[in-house]
Amino acid sequence: MAGRIRASDIEEVKRRTNLADLVGDYVALKNGGIDSMKGLCPFHDERSPSFHVRPALGYYHCFGCGESGDAITFLQRMDHLTFTESVERLAARIHYALTYEEGGGRREEGPNRARLLAANQAAAAYFVEQLASEEGRAGRDFLDGRGFDAEAASRFGVGYAPRGWDGLTDHLKAQGYTPAELSQAGLVSEGQRGVYDRFRGRVIWPIRDTSGQVIGFGARKLYEDDNGPKYLNTPETPVYRKSQVLYGLDLAKRAISRGHRAVVVEGYTDVMACHLAGIETAVATCGTAFGREHISVLRRVMGDDAAAEVIFTFDPDEAGQKAALRAFSEEKRFTAQTYVAVAPDGLDPCDLRLHRGDEAVVSLFDRKTPLFEFALRQAVSRFDLNSVEGRVSALRAAAPIVAEIKDPAMRPGYTRELARMLGSDLGEVQRAVRTAESRPQARGPEREEAPRAGQDPNDRFGAPVEPATPRISLASLPNAPGVWLERDALMAMLQQGEAVGIDLLSQAVTAQVDEPRLRGVRDAIAAALPALGTDRWLGEVLEQTPEPLRDLARELALAPMPQRKAEQLAAYAKDVVVSLLDRDLLNLKGELVARMQRIGDSADAGSRRIQEQLVALEAARRSLRVE
Repeated sequence: MAGRIRASDIEEVKRRTNLADLVGDYVALKNGGIDSMKGLCPFHDERSPSFHVRPALGYYHCFGCGESGDAITFLQRMDHLTFTESVERLAARIHYALTYEEGGGRREEGPNRARLLAANQAAAAYFVEQLASEEGRAGRDFLDGRGFDAEAASRFGVGYAPRGWDGLTDHLKAQGYTPAELSQAGLVSEGQRGVYDRFRGRVIWPIRDTSGQVIGFGARKLYEDDNGPKYLNTPETPVYRKSQVLYGLDLAKRAISRGHRAVVVEGYTDVMACHLAGIETAVATCGTAFGREHISVLRRVMGDDAAAEVIFTFDPDEAGQKAALRAFSEEKRFTAQTYVAVAPDGLDPCDLRLHRGDEAVVSLFDRKTPLFEFALRQAVSRFDLNSVEGRVSALRAAAPIVAEIKDPAMRPGYTRELARMLGSDLGEVQRAVRTAESRPQARGPEREEAPRAGQDPNDRFGAPVEPATPRISLASLPNAPGVWLERDALMAMLQQGEAVGIDLLSQAVTAQVDEPRLRGVRDAIAAALPALGTDRWLGEVLEQTPEPLRDLARELALAPMPQRKAEQLAAYAKDVVVSLLDRDLLNLKGELVARMQRIGDSADAGSRRIQEQLVALEAARRSLRVE
């Protein structure tokens, strides 16, 4: 087994990795200032972006939840990798050859994610080769029958799994993969006689994460004697979590981010049909219902824009209607406007393209209907409106839907529409909607009440517990002009230390800082001064900062500075540091003047010494402003 990765290689990988590009594979980033990008935090749900990336520094920080780190940390947290696996993934990304030193500590126990990903990649290549084989004709015929030629299959990496029991298994064993690794990757099943291919006699779609890594597969059966399910997916593995994956997102993420629009369809062939028709924002779930985690994934890629759109397609059958209502129950988690598109005659996008062409697919999404309107009609349709009981039940089911329409200006109109649909008195429907508006969580499945502050969420009886220690952050600082100056000066020292200069910085770290938490960061900057101008600067400051203040130090180092023009940033940084020192000298001047006034006699020797100090003090203040 290889030993420890050489430390210089780790630093080189971090230096060469563009953090904005890496994070951009998971989060839609916008310009947030000079050398600052921002987006929705991938580590917690939020409405407005508080996640900042500083590419030049190679660090990110969330001002909402406090998560921060570098490229290695980001991959560890996002993809649940070990430190070594993160470094190896980044090195592969930039085509950098790592050097391993012997005698390193043992790697962490558990599956080697890099090996599992590599096995999936090798399997994907094998399936593509098999699609071109003689036996693969069945797969090619299936694709051709749905309007997908060889070029389309290649674009999406579609392959074919042979009918035999061990074709893939033997192929991957010959490449050095063990049965245990193949089992952990979900590529094989286990029987009394050992492992055998999980996918046999099926068309195969590779499922990729947002960075393009193959993490699993979806497979559709082709043969009548196949007793398995119509669609078979990779089971949950260390690299594949179906509730967090959207098929096609690796291809759609750029278009979704640019256009602030996502189309959610129901199957792999629907995604292919949409993309080939020009709807390049189409994605699909992988064998599971669209849920909260999928919403979080989409929001990170799309960003939170009230004008953004998410359009769902559902089959017209009962299962499709249930899927639509499930999606609506979570719809409020989107800032974007949500819609549903149902094709004429109940055709899905794949069949629609096959029978009516690309234009029909594009037109389908142009005829979208607001999701709440679709849900409203579905709710009402479940009841017999010819009876009083049916109308009352329909009103109870539909009123919460109207109450939860995000745009309040649209509620009166849909209240009238609901009254018309039910044939009920408008006043009666208005009262029902108002009642639903006054109830918390008017729609969706019943939820448990959130724990009160100081209450253990696992304690059903509300026993008080010690409240968590509040996080020390920029937001927790006092809102006062003096604190603003100290905060801005420390930001300038951390972010523009070289531009400020070592001489001025050496003076600034001795300046009085009244806010005690900022004073702790100032002392850390003073201790780290020898590292100024090196790649270790920020890391050294954080190392010198007491643990309770490290979040605050990170925020000071990563927060966008008030100056928006890059060419004026250095001058601004120097000016604000000078202002901190000037405040110090003015305070000293005030003390000296007060001391001289107490002496009273201007001819006194002590008074003359103070006058000399005041002259020197004024000279020092003037010298601060000299370029």
